[in-house]
Amino acid sequence: MREAKIYFKNEEAATLRQLDDGSFVFEYNKAWFIDNSKPAISLTLSKNKINYTSAFLFPFFYNMLPEGINKQHICSRFRIEKDDNFSLLLQAAKNDTIGAVTIQKVKST
Repeated sequence: MREAKIYFKNEEAATLRQLDDGSFVFEYNKAWFIDNSKPAISLTLSKNKINYTSAFLFPFFYNMLPEGINKQHICSRFRIEKDDNFSLLLQAAKNDTIGAVTIQKVKST
């Protein structure tokens, strides 16, 4: 299992996990979920459910992935397989993204 923390405007909002079978789980932090002043991360990951599951990377996160030459460069530089969307997401969305969401890998213990 691999895990990442999802931040909204530098505040921890949720967790994204890739399970050993390749599927994904998105889970809002309980404090974020119950606080009505905190927004949903996206329209497709609304706050009416605390957990979401998918066989594939959720479209919201997939759309954060680089494409073309940028994807090739990141995959080459960081030795990421071109079909490893989770690793690519962790590398591409950890610092500077277009929106308010950033993603940080949780260190495995």
